[in-house]
Amino acid sequence: MCSYSAALELRLGSTETQLETHSAGNIDSPVLIVLIKSFIVFFFIVGSALRLRLDVTEKHLEGLRAEIADELKVAFSVGLTDSGPVGPFDEERTLIFSKTLTDVGHAYDRAAGVFTAPVRGVYFFSFTAADYLKGYMGLYLYRNNQPIIFNLDLNDHGGYASMSNGVALKLEEGDRVRLSLPASYRLYDDSRNFSVFSGFLLFAL
Repeated sequence: MCSYSAALELRLGSTETQLETHSAGNIDSPVLIVLIKSFIVFFFIVGSALRLRLDVTEKHLEGLRAEIADELKVAFSVGLTDSGPVGPFDEERTLIFSKTLTDVGHAYDRAAGVFTAPVRGVYFFSFTAADYLKGYMGLYLYRNNQPIIFNLDLNDHGGYASMSNGVALKLEEGDRVRLSLPASYRLYDDSRNFSVFSGFLLFAL
């Protein structure tokens, strides 16, 4: 649009020069001169209107870019609990990570324990889980109702033990990701954040 306006101004300038040359040799054509000058003024007005419209469009585009950039900022880290042991339960249960460490984009629902993808894209998720008693600790990571990862560890010596894992997932808008504790397994967390679930958007698709 800018290059078009510049070309228009250049062409109009050339027309004015030609008009002056023509007028010098044809002083008896005032009607023609008035018509051509009116033509030039008209196109200068059009060019000014185009430049104004371009400025408005560019400002609107900048606003849209800022909105899109805000929508694409997605990252969270949540801690499990400050209350100590979680589990064992008689059946598999979605883990509710109740402590918000970071929540950009508000895509993790602490009440449900579920992350919902706000946009179609590739996301990275990771978790660290711990326990301090002898026995099994483990986690499922689900995409919707599909298990993607199962981590298992046997703490056969007592004392603190931990496990970690991560995965990149392609998600559609509205897809849900959660961690689940298998039946009879347990975890531990306190104010030191032994058990943490994190995720962020790598890039939108």
